[in-house]
Amino acid sequence: MENNTQYKNTTRVQLELELGQQLNALISASHALNVRTAVRFDSALQPAAFLIVRWLFSFGPTSATVLAESTAMDRSSVSRLVNHLKRLGYVKSEPSPSDRRGALLSLTELGLQKTTDALKEKEFIFYERTSKWDDYQLEKFIEMLRHFNGYE
Repeated sequence: MENNTQYKNTTRVQLELELGQQLNALISASHALNVRTAVRFDSALQPAAFLIVRWLFSFGPTSATVLAESTAMDRSSVSRLVNHLKRLGYVKSEPSPSDRRGALLSLTELGLQKTTDALKEKEFIFYERTSKWDDYQLEKFIEMLRHFNGYE
């Protein structure tokens, strides 16, 4: 029985190492695509600014505090990048309906359009990789990612 347990533990360790390798490959590929997408959005911007744009595109209006926490950036960096994005006309700030002292940041129409255009390349690459999957495989992959990411 001990050999069987040891085999299972060894197999589990190997599987976890392989999972780590595949996650690293996904993160690296996604980062490279994010940098290329940021350049397509506006080649004069830092990729970190596009991270803010991408977050606002995905999750909608939010405060600078939530942006800082969600993007793992310090508040001063987020503030500097948001101010730059505002000057370029990609982001706007409006009073928060729930807290009149606070502000909600969101994308402008220009920001939305440029983000949509920039993401087409990134999405194409990922869609191309899943294009040969049937609906069941794609649904299962999405379900597993949602579960893995804690969005159940």
